[in-house]
Amino acid sequence: MTTVTTTSTDTAAAEAATAEGAPRPGIAAVARGLSEPRDYHAARWSEPLIFAHDVPGSRGVRIPGLPDELQARLDASPEARVASTREIGLPSVAQAQVQRHFLRLSQETLGADLNVDIGQGTCTMKYSPKINEQFVRAQQASEIHPLQHESTVQGALRIIHELEGYLCEISGMDAVSLQAPAGSAAIFGNVSLVKAYHAARGESDQRTEIITTVFSHPSNAATAKTLGYSVVTLYPGEDGLVSLDALRAVLSERTAAVLITNPEDTGIFNPEISEIVEAVHAVGALGVYDQANANGMLGITSARRAGFDICHFNLHKTFSTPHACGGPAAGAMCVTAEIEPFLPGPRVRERDGVYTLEDAGPQAVAPIRPFYGVVPNLIRAYAWIRALGGEGLRQVAEDAVLNNNYILARLRGEPGVVASYDVPGRLPIEQVRYSWQRLTDETGVTSAEIGSRMADFGFHYWTSHHPYIVPEPATIEPTESYSKAELDEYVNALMRVAAEAREAPELVRTAPHRSSIHRVHEEAMSDPETWATSWRAYRRKYRGAGAPVPTHWTPPAGFEPRERPEKAFHR
Repeated sequence: MTTVTTTSTDTAAAEAATAEGAPRPGIAAVARGLSEPRDYHAARWSEPLIFAHDVPGSRGVRIPGLPDELQARLDASPEARVASTREIGLPSVAQAQVQRHFLRLSQETLGADLNVDIGQGTCTMKYSPKINEQFVRAQQASEIHPLQHESTVQGALRIIHELEGYLCEISGMDAVSLQAPAGSAAIFGNVSLVKAYHAARGESDQRTEIITTVFSHPSNAATAKTLGYSVVTLYPGEDGLVSLDALRAVLSERTAAVLITNPEDTGIFNPEISEIVEAVHAVGALGVYDQANANGMLGITSARRAGFDICHFNLHKTFSTPHACGGPAAGAMCVTAEIEPFLPGPRVRERDGVYTLEDAGPQAVAPIRPFYGVVPNLIRAYAWIRALGGEGLRQVAEDAVLNNNYILARLRGEPGVVASYDVPGRLPIEQVRYSWQRLTDETGVTSAEIGSRMADFGFHYWTSHHPYIVPEPATIEPTESYSKAELDEYVNALMRVAAEAREAPELVRTAPHRSSIHRVHEEAMSDPETWATSWRAYRRKYRGAGAPVPTHWTPPAGFEPRERPEKAFHR
């Protein structure tokens, strides 16, 4: 065996050369500094849709037939009489081709486990511990069924019950429902609670308005409008805050609730939040706290301390369950004792160490979804909270705020970008909505084009909700999950792209150059005629296939369709 050794003199010389800016010795990928932008290039397979792999007769698994006796019983069952014999329209693909198809797609996808995902502001992209995946894939979790007898799912019911207790403690509220399958579903559920509360007081016809703010999450306005409310949207002043006077000017006996995110999507915390809730209560309305941006406040403050009646958490944000490419997620509806009778059922109850599902009470709103929540994500959130404990949750918040303000401090050195509504002496909480307007004025390069170029370094980058209130926006939320080297890597890539915008703007405008898909035509995304959300639509619109003629539903005599409210206006 040959042993390779280096002397202290060799090491010192190498370190000195590196310190002086000389190239690092060794393989380039290994020698690269951790905070330098990567020489990244995405895989490109030009993989077709799974339907293109359809070969009649292929199969991934052959399902054995039933014994004659069981088959006869099945044929005589009520289910057999209503079973459909229609083809379900799925492709026939063998196992090997299925595996290759999805592995190729996975190689073309960036995600939180691959890249520094701090550019997806407002989404709180954090690390989801992999040991929690072992918990949810265990047979005791993955193979239970919602129709099992309660005595056979005591472990799952205990986890749900204890998680509700933890969220009560974190929010300061008295009761929690974990039925909602997403954050927006929890907001919808909370607005339903508002509606039921006023109905119980005989004020449904009077309470017709819900107030929100332009930098609160758009789902607040959308769910309020869906449930028939008129939406009043407040805009900030020069300091980025909605003033108490502006709120009082629109509060009235018509107000059902105020739905507000705090800190808002700008990362700015409104210090008058308690006074805002007091003003809401003064007109008989409810305060509803959208805590989608709670990651910087865990263990520091709570919805109850501010006086709110209702709040919600996104477990797939603050409590580390995966976002799963848009779902399924998990939402928590948290309420005071006064609102608890309106929570949807079933509710998990514990008596003498035995857990049961209790039907909803007479005042409860309709269930948000069938059965009880997205149990795998509830298990993940439970495990995450248990692992950290109270002190750990506060450390999460402090680290998230520290990381966010570190990035802000570094970006102050880039003349092309500013933090929106920047006030001397005031620090943002967990995220910042920046503006690249100065760089756009100087170079013509837009924030969206900067985002496309960031993809060439393996980064995701998000602007903001539409329409833009902050000009040429970018929203960055680092969370607690990233090291200083990773934060520096992201900021250094941003600064490199800004330099390219000045020196070679066409390079940035035509980006990405090293991604799986180089350019997405925005006009195609805005025209419903170009959308193909199914294989049949794709064949019809892009392959000229004839459209099938569906059997349309015929309403019974005397059927009156429900009137739908107008679309919500927000921003």
